Amino acid sequence: MRLLLAEDDVYLSAMLAKGLREHAYAVDVAADGEAAVYQAAVNDYDLVILDVLMPKRDGFDVCRDLRRRGMTAPVLMLTAKDEVADRIEGLDAGADDYLAKPFDFAELLARLRALLRRTRDVRPEQITIGDLVVDTQGQVARRGGRIIPLTTKEYTLLEYLARNAGRVVGRADICAHVWDDNHDPFSNAIEVYINRLRRKVDGGRPPLIHTRRGAGYILSPVGDE
Repeated sequence: MRLLLAEDDVYLSAMLAKGLREHAYAVDVAADGEAAVYQAAVNDYDLVILDVLMPKRDGFDVCRDLRRRGMTAPVLMLTAKDEVADRIEGLDAGADDYLAKPFDFAELLARLRALLRRTRDVRPEQITIGDLVVDTQGQVARRGGRIIPLTTKEYTLLEYLARNAGRVVGRADICAHVWDDNHDPFSNAIEVYINRLRRKVDGGRPPLIHTRRGAGYILSPVGDE
């Protein structure tokens, strides 16, 4: 899942981005309001985290702009301003939730999970495809009851395929939701990770990960190579 984090505090931004990536989120970072609007215009995000007090354009203005442009992804606002009037302004600007600083990182993660559950497609805590079970809360995958040892990025890619089980997803879809803006779209990283997943998920079992030539990949009990 790909997030936009707009926060001008360099230290806090780096700490949050690191923590989120360790929890299987792809994270793009913007240091001011104008950069946040630009990033949201050129990328497809599953969720946006906005600081309120940012240079150039504040979080309220950015949120209103994103909503005017038709962005429907959930928005979580972060701010040291915790007055009722500020929370009302943030929600009226189009934010879905509001978290006052300082906050506990575990609470931030819980709020992100809650916001993502409210999105237009219900996000189940467990996804089952054949004998593969992907536990999105524990970020663990099992096949035939046995845990599959996965790196964070391998898990992120598998979860994305699982959430789209039965549907072909192309390289552009995977780039947009699994990798951040540091990813080189011309590299073979996607193919490398797909091959790793095949070895770990499908090794010695009926294949679940299939290639659709010229289209992309599909996670399904039945597929055509």
